[in-house]
Amino acid sequence: MSRDGFRAEEIDTSRPHPARIYDYLLGGKDNYEVDREAADELAAVAPEVRISVRANRDFLRRAVRHVVGSGVRQILDVGTGLPTSPNVHETAQEVAPDVRVAYVDNDPIVNAHADALLSRSGATSIVLADLRDPRAILDHPDVRRVIDFDEPVALLLVAVLHFLTEAEKPDRIVATLRDALPAGSFLVLSHATGDFADRAAAQAVYNRATATMNLRTRTEVEGFFEGFELVDPGLVQVPFWRPDGTPPPRSREIGFYGGVARKAD
Repeated sequence: MSRDGFRAEEIDTSRPHPARIYDYLLGGKDNYEVDREAADELAAVAPEVRISVRANRDFLRRAVRHVVGSGVRQILDVGTGLPTSPNVHETAQEVAPDVRVAYVDNDPIVNAHADALLSRSGATSIVLADLRDPRAILDHPDVRRVIDFDEPVALLLVAVLHFLTEAEKPDRIVATLRDALPAGSFLVLSHATGDFADRAAAQAVYNRATATMNLRTRTEVEGFFEGFELVDPGLVQVPFWRPDGTPPPRSREIGFYGGVARKAD
């Protein structure tokens, strides 16, 4: 049993899980046959999916470097997924070694793997919690141990909100998290969209997994940034958010929007 109280038998390996599908598409090994089968089916109906998840991961790294370069020294990463090097704390601490990171995910496998890899210096923590209960995240002692909500925080919601239905009120969830952040904090967000191609077949794959995929338009995704000011270039497809070089081939097909925004003083 982990320190968060889950038992090994509580890990559902009978159905694919989005974090493990994502891990497989990134070339990771922390997944099961059911996840690999789902990912291969996904790639068959959406051939650009592998470049999409890599582009999303690259966006995350660039965004983390930006917020840390802007002076933020603490990061709350909700929906972190399975560890993929360089992890958020590794990327952040390359810019500023004193950055602290609290990771949050609702998959016990993510929790177990991350817990085994994280530094014991006190600069990182891993919390088993669900985005659907944002108050529990904000009040969790292992979040509070790392994050001081009186100082600016970078909130990461990267490729996670599209697993929430409208009935789960993702806008209220984001607002709850936003309201806990002081001025000068940042929101880093990416979200799947069907604006550039028909994603019905890809959605069907996720609908058999432990979390459904809920695609949203650019206008809908932009709504999550209410109360923040988007930094240039605004909300764009992830390969085009401050790219380090030439965006990869087929970038215009990538179905992820991404943006970084600052909470005004």
